[in-house]
Amino acid sequence: MATTEVTWEAFEEQVERTPLTPAQLAWRRFRRHRMAMVGMALLAGVFLFVTVGAFFFSEADANHTDLSLKLQPPSRAHIFGTDLTGRDVLARTIYGGQISIIIGILAVIVALFAGVAVGAVSGYYGGIADALLMRLTEAMLTIPSIFLLIVLSKILGGKIPTFDLLGRSFSGSVVVIIGVIGVTSWMYLARVVRVSFLSLKEQEFVTASRCTGTRDLLIILEHILPNTVAPITVAATLGVASSILSEAYVSYLGLGVQPPTATWGNMLDQAYSHLESEPWMWFFPGLFIVLTVLGINFVGDGLRDALDPRALAEAD
Repeated sequence: MATTEVTWEAFEEQVERTPLTPAQLAWRRFRRHRMAMVGMALLAGVFLFVTVGAFFFSEADANHTDLSLKLQPPSRAHIFGTDLTGRDVLARTIYGGQISIIIGILAVIVALFAGVAVGAVSGYYGGIADALLMRLTEAMLTIPSIFLLIVLSKILGGKIPTFDLLGRSFSGSVVVIIGVIGVTSWMYLARVVRVSFLSLKEQEFVTASRCTGTRDLLIILEHILPNTVAPITVAATLGVASSILSEAYVSYLGLGVQPPTATWGNMLDQAYSHLESEPWMWFFPGLFIVLTVLGINFVGDGLRDALDPRALAEAD
């Protein structure tokens, strides 16, 4: 028995001495970040709610109207109550959550393409290109993003008809909101990428690539961009939370995603005149917005600490 204990202790010591890769170090630091683990739990709960819930409620249930059931409080038949037209709030919260999360992710993808492109060109080439692109970025930053969202949503709203995709019906305003949020939220990411490129382009491996005649595009895509994954990942993660909030802002003002498609934001808009008399109409979608945004922000903070190069160097 003693031999077994000694052997196990020796094994643990050997594991501790085994050098870890940067990815393993980052994962270890991320797991030790308590709030990041809380964020992961929150996001897992929200994800299970909007996915598993779809097996119990269909989209037809979420859009089914019955005026005889309107404004009923939470009960066994309707756990989250019903809204103005008798639609089940639970079913709409499930399907509205799917759309809100999809909008957040796709809007960040749009912002990623724009922000990385602007930041990479600005940071790598410098000079006139850097000056022009950064002035454009600063000009966009001086305009309140919510103002841009409202104006563009008003101009572009209703231009795309309702369409069916993967067996579901989507309001054309979903595409508009994704594009508008993406176009108005790339500036911060562009500045993050630019700073990374300004530092990395002076490194020896980039100089060696230039000496071998490697084209600029290949240097950017194959040598510099992979080394900016950490800050981009953190910015993109936090951007999803910001995009979900932006959709909620615009939809709350009645300029976001339009019926029949439900989102947490337009559910809040429909509950505006019932804040005190029927609180269940706004409480549940509002609660899931808060939980999702908190979870994403906690995970983003954990990723920022875990992917910090100085922390990884110290751990190594």
